[in-house]
Amino acid sequence: MPYEKLIQSYVDDQLGIDVNFISQELALSLNKRLVDVFNTHKMVQAGTGNKAAVHIDQLLRGDTIFWLDRTHENASENAFLDIIDAFVLHLNATCYAGITGYEFHFARYEEGSFYTKHFDRFEQNGDRAFSMITYLNPNWVLSDGGELCIHYPTTVTNIAPENCKCVFFKSDELEHEVLITNVPRLSITGWLKTNKIF
Repeated sequence: MPYEKLIQSYVDDQLGIDVNFISQELALSLNKRLVDVFNTHKMVQAGTGNKAAVHIDQLLRGDTIFWLDRTHENASENAFLDIIDAFVLHLNATCYAGITGYEFHFARYEEGSFYTKHFDRFEQNGDRAFSMITYLNPNWVLSDGGELCIHYPTTVTNIAPENCKCVFFKSDELEHEVLITNVPRLSITGWLKTNKIF
């Protein structure tokens, strides 16, 4: 069944992982799209906090981002968003998740950059229900670094940012960080959202 690995691993361990969430072909196309967006200077420095109070500090977060949008009329972006649409329908139908929207962006970490430990849900706004990260790093090896470090109450788990892999977890449950990367690290990061507002 589609998405079974992602959902079942989340149920088992608070952390859903599917090593083949997208195809190699789509991952290559998305990688090329991200590189093109970067090379044409369309990516911007990411910050922390919500839109009302964004704080940019590369000692906290070092990635640059570009938001995916169907109005771009880009085939690879739309193909990825088609997968997300289908996943949301499945999640709502089988798990009663109540997802009403989402937002996703490309993220690029340069050599030596990182993202310090944090939760993904804003204190003033509870609409981010689940976090999803899909990696676009062909031929990743251990020495490349840039692992996603998940902080459980008593242990930590490092997730390799390998090509086509997707990670899925509740935005307010797992504190996490991006460890220092030794090569450019590419991904699509986003959130499945509800209408819950604090």
